[in-house]
Amino acid sequence: MMAVKREIRLIALDMDGTLLNHNQEITEENKKAIKRAKESDIQIVISTGRPFQQIERYMDELNLSSFSVTINGSEIWEGRGKLIEQHLFRQEQIERLWKLANIHNLTYWAITEGEIFHNNIPHHVDLSKYKWLKFGFDIHDTNLRNMIIEELRKDDLEVTNSSPTNLEINPLGINKGSALEKVCDRLGFTMDHVMAVGDSLNDISMIKKAGFGVAMGNAQDTVKNAADWTTATNEENGVAKAIYEVLGSC
Repeated sequence: MMAVKREIRLIALDMDGTLLNHNQEITEENKKAIKRAKESDIQIVISTGRPFQQIERYMDELNLSSFSVTINGSEIWEGRGKLIEQHLFRQEQIERLWKLANIHNLTYWAITEGEIFHNNIPHHVDLSKYKWLKFGFDIHDTNLRNMIIEELRKDDLEVTNSSPTNLEINPLGINKGSALEKVCDRLGFTMDHVMAVGDSLNDISMIKKAGFGVAMGNAQDTVKNAADWTTATNEENGVAKAIYEVLGSC
């Protein structure tokens, strides 16, 4: 067992590849561990690339009413639906991403306030009519993906992923770590008192900033290298094992 050096007061959990198994379910073991953490007065915060509407049923399952970080930090929510912070792309940024998708014929998705597009943004749409929160590409060709990454990094953009073959793009400086810092400010403690658990590049910012950063057993190697500790996979109740690691040190 690895000794956790500081009192943990908040646990930030990624969803896909972390809290959820391959069936998009929260296992009973993970539910039990989260309940134990809540009984120990530890805040449980979902920190995900998904929009809020896609996490509500999981919050119901876990009976969560704390803060949540969604769309990789583009939105911060309090309780069960109070939006307290939102960060949008500038118009020229979203136009640039839209052009990249068309020039290279890329599979893409985009999240706006109230709508999600999957390869179906109309060619004559007025992009300024939407509030754009996140843009993503799915690129299986490694050379093309690396080329697109280089293109994106020329702009003021935050480039991560939620799987080895995709790219997730947010405005520069908007990430899970920066959003969790703001949550901690509201709660009256620092990131030193946070355990953050994740598996992909969009989790690295919170894993690095947390007092105890945990990579899933199924995490990308870069994430494992950034973490303080590696737990089991999302198919082996890795979240529960990480929580019991912390509770054992309380």
